[in-house]
Amino acid sequence: MIRPHDGYELDDSLERMDFARVHGWLTTAYWSPGVSRERVEKAARGSSLVVGAYQNDAQVSYLRVVSDKTTFAWVCDVFVDEAHRGRGIARAMLRFALEHPEHQGLRRWLLATVNAHGVYREVGFIPLPFPERWMAYLPETPPLNSAPHPPS
Repeated sequence: MIRPHDGYELDDSLERMDFARVHGWLTTAYWSPGVSRERVEKAARGSSLVVGAYQNDAQVSYLRVVSDKTTFAWVCDVFVDEAHRGRGIARAMLRFALEHPEHQGLRRWLLATVNAHGVYREVGFIPLPFPERWMAYLPETPPLNSAPHPPS
C-alpha cells in the first residue's frame, strides 16, 4: 500500500526498506543502542507491518508494528531522520498503520515513548489505562549488538 504525504511517499513494502539506513538510525536510538543489523532485519521480517517514508526514493523514516492482526498491536521503532523532522511524517506513518486494512478491528494498540507523547496523542493515543494491570517480563538477554538466539 502506498500513500502520499506532503511530498513524501509512505509505503509498507518490506522489499523497499533500506536496512543499512534503518540500522544506522536504530543503533543510535535510546531504545536500541548498538543493535545489530541482523536483529533489525529479523525484527522487521517478524513484524506484521513495516512502514517507510520516502522522498525521491530515499528512505527518511521507519515504523514497525508487531501484531496478531486480530486483537492487539504494538507500535515500535518509530524513527524520522533528523533532517525530515517537524513535517508530520511520524503522525502520517501512525495514521497509515492505524488505517491499514490488515490491522482493522483490533481492541488495543500500544507503544512506549520517552519524549514524543504529543505526537502520539495527536493521533489518538492516551496514557495506559489501568497500568496496575500490566506487567513485564525482562529476561536476561544477550546484548542488542549480538546475533539473536537461533530457534530451538
